[in-house]
Amino acid sequence: MSSKTAADEEAIRVFAENLRQLLLASPLGSKRVLAIDPGFRTGCKVVCLDESGTFLKYTSIFPHPPQNDWSGAAATLKELVSRYEIEAIGYGNGTASKETEKLVRGIDFGKPVSIFMVNESGASIYSASEVAREEFPDEDVTVRGAISIGRRLLDPLSELVKIDAKSIGVGQYQHDVNQNRLKDSLDNVVQSCVNYVGVDVNTASKHLLTYVSGLTATTAKNIVEYRGKNGAFKSRSELLKVAMLGPKAYEQCAGFLRIPGAENPLDNSAVHPESYGIVEEMAQKMSCTVSDIIAKSDIRKQINAKDFINETAGAYTIEDILKELEKPGRDPRDVIEEFRFAEGIATMSDLKPGMKVPGIVTNITNFGAFVDVGVKQDGLVHVSHLSNKFVSDPNEVVKLNQKVMVTVVEVDASRKRIALSMKEENKTEQPRPRTNLPKGAPVSNKPKNSFQSSLDALRNKFDK
Repeated sequence: MSSKTAADEEAIRVFAENLRQLLLASPLGSKRVLAIDPGFRTGCKVVCLDESGTFLKYTSIFPHPPQNDWSGAAATLKELVSRYEIEAIGYGNGTASKETEKLVRGIDFGKPVSIFMVNESGASIYSASEVAREEFPDEDVTVRGAISIGRRLLDPLSELVKIDAKSIGVGQYQHDVNQNRLKDSLDNVVQSCVNYVGVDVNTASKHLLTYVSGLTATTAKNIVEYRGKNGAFKSRSELLKVAMLGPKAYEQCAGFLRIPGAENPLDNSAVHPESYGIVEEMAQKMSCTVSDIIAKSDIRKQINAKDFINETAGAYTIEDILKELEKPGRDPRDVIEEFRFAEGIATMSDLKPGMKVPGIVTNITNFGAFVDVGVKQDGLVHVSHLSNKFVSDPNEVVKLNQKVMVTVVEVDASRKRIALSMKEENKTEQPRPRTNLPKGAPVSNKPKNSFQSSLDALRNKFDK
């Protein structure tokens, strides 16, 4: 393998790992959302979405220079939150982000409203794409961008699959590598993430369904069309009525598709229809229903997995089924948490060496991690400053979108560079002892000449 090929493979690996973490970011879930795409001169674009991401309302507000209509913007947001029963607000992390956050947090909505910053990387690409034009043919690109921000908050995975993965800036040197190899790798990551999380067949877009194992662009489109004509799917077996979705494709895709509220609770789980008989056998042996097994942990504890091992289902399969029955249809992604930047820090000039500030990891490379601390310029935590211990791979310490506390090391405003550290001061590693002296050898108190002092300093440097 040539050096260029090896370098390409490493860059692709880094991009793929970052993409995986971004796709598996914490979702807000089924909440009514108000999304804001911040801006100065052209104003902030505001949209309201329902629990499933359906577009309800669009308007613009102008709280920032040059208009400075702060009170009018606040009144508009307050009225929208009340009228559309908004439960959470998401604002993009681009231009005027910090100013928009200040506006939103200063409003008394009369009820608890969660506020989140949303990474809008690639939103502008989506808004001008064929996918966006197909979804919202009558809306302007700015409106589509705001809708994308809101939907990213609801479910990052469902929204990000609509964007060419190469357009999401979470890698290193991705434009210089073999593009076909990069595309194949990223497509595999997207598919594995979609199948890992599972898809609600009654709300998923055809673009998301395309990444489900066994489905093609045609069958995904047919599922959406069937849903539009006949209403929501009531069972997994109903998928067999979809045009061009035969038994083989059904066998591949069924375990990844979820149907919340289905008559058979297993239809909203990762248990494959082929294994339904095993669960029904468990229920029969325990003299209860399948719903009882799911609802009652004491019944599940009495089930002996060995009793249900057969030629088609081994010990691992039975264990996986029992684990899934504990929380059928559970989302494996972490629960989303609110985050706030430090007060009084809006520009690079506000940062001083020694300050400790909260931040969010926005990109990970082999040489360190980039962290947004709320000053419109990400800072770098070099790999040597990620931990007090030696770090060979930054992914061992940080993840994308992770909330971290960092210390400002250096600020170079002219070059727009911020150096940060995640080392803990009270856990500084002690220099390793010199090993060139026999154990118990006396240490000389004789004054050292300048050469000896320099030599010792050099030794200490390498020992560290």
